Amino acid sequence: MALAGCGGSGDAAAELSVRSSYMPQPVSADMAAGFLTIVNKGGTKDELTSVTSDAAGDVTMHDTVGGAMEQVTSFPVPAHGQLVFKSGGNHLMFEKLKHRPAQGQTITLKLGFAKSRPLTVEMPVKSATYNPSTGH
Repeated sequence: MALAGCGGSGDAAAELSVRSSYMPQPVSADMAAGFLTIVNKGGTKDELTSVTSDAAGDVTMHDTVGGAMEQVTSFPVPAHGQLVFKSGGNHLMFEKLKHRPAQGQTITLKLGFAKSRPLTVEMPVKSATYNPSTGH
């Protein structure tokens, strides 16, 4: 088992992992969306503070409430909980793409947190109409 942080009580530390990451194949040559779930099995909350990728000039985080999208600088990751980015909800925007990702390729991104070490994520590019199954 890998620990997400150093020092302190192991019981209280955030234990972060990522699942269900994907990018629908972008229809635009310069912008794409990304979705994933950050799971925290630890007893301490954390905060997602940055997302970077070599595939894009900029990656921004967006909160969607009542159909309105707003760029934010961080998202809480609750203790014993999860932070979900999904179509129609919170999401990542890959802006100034360096190349147009195609279905079957993988995009690498790095997630930065307030307390935990960064996580590197391999995000597969799916079809533009990909709709993941629910309940994950």
